Amino acid sequence: MIPAAFDYTKAASVDDAVTALAAAGDDGKVLAGGQSLLPMLRLRLAAPAMLVDLGGLAELRGVSDDGDALRIGAMTTHDEVMRHPLVHEHAPLIAQAAETVGDRQIRHLGTFGGSLAHADPAGDLPGVALAMDAVMTVAGPGGMRDVPAGEFFVDYFTTALGPGDVLVSVRVPKLTGWSTHYEKFHQLAQSWSVVGVAAAVRRSNGSIAEARVALTNMGVTPVRARGVEDALLGAPATADAVAAAAGRALEGASPLTDGTASAEYRTQLAPVLTRRAVMAAGGV
Repeated sequence: MIPAAFDYTKAASVDDAVTALAAAGDDGKVLAGGQSLLPMLRLRLAAPAMLVDLGGLAELRGVSDDGDALRIGAMTTHDEVMRHPLVHEHAPLIAQAAETVGDRQIRHLGTFGGSLAHADPAGDLPGVALAMDAVMTVAGPGGMRDVPAGEFFVDYFTTALGPGDVLVSVRVPKLTGWSTHYEKFHQLAQSWSVVGVAAAVRRSNGSIAEARVALTNMGVTPVRARGVEDALLGAPATADAVAAAAGRALEGASPLTDGTASAEYRTQLAPVLTRRAVMAAGGV
C-alpha cells in the first residue's frame, strides 16, 4: 500500500500546471481531490513520475451563470456542486447524481472535474455530463479548446485529455423547466454504480416533448440511450409508453462483467432502471 516514488509540484496557475504536465509527458498526472488517484497510487495501479497538484488554484473552483448554461469549475467539490442554488435551479440532475457519489467525506474532497477526467465507467457524473450535452473546456500546450462530452470519454479510464492538458471547467446547458432523475443501483451504501441512469424529461400537453437519457456502467464509456430518447419523443406521458421506450435501453450498450456484476445481470437491470428513471423524471 505504498506508492511508487514520484516528483511533486504545486501549480501556481493553470499555465504553470500545463507547463509541468507537458514536460512530464505521459509520466505526469494531475492531483485534484485525490479520491480516485490516491487509492490507485497506493495499489500501484498508477505510477506517474510527476504529480501536479491543482489544489491551490481558486480560478478552477465555483459555479457561475454563463447565459444559457452554467459553468462549473473543474476543482469544485461534489458537495459544493450538489448544494449550489444555480445547480438546483438549472441543472438538478447534476445535484441528484453528485449526492450519490461516495460518502460525505469523499464529496467534500472529490472534485467534479476530477470525476470526469478519471472516466471510471462506474462513475456517476460522466453519464450525467453526456445526458446534458456538457462541454469540457481544456487548457493545453496549444491553448484553450472545447470538447463535447460525446467526444471527451474515449475508452476505459481514458478521455480526450492529452499530455499537458488540464480540464479547466465544464459548461452545462440549462435545463430550466425540465424534470430530472438519477437512478442508481448499487449493492452497498456509498459504493459504485452497478448500473445508473440519468434522465431528463420535458413535458408538454400531456406528452413528452424531449428526453435525454444516458447510462452508467453499461460500457467502457457512458452510453447515450438514443433509442430510448427517440421512442419517447412525442410519446404520451404514460407508464406503458415509458416502459416500451425503456425496452430500447440496450441499444448501443456493451456491458462488462467485473467483480460487482456480470454483463448479463447489467443487461437485465438497464431497462428496469431506465423505466424507473424516466417515470420519475416525467412524473408518470
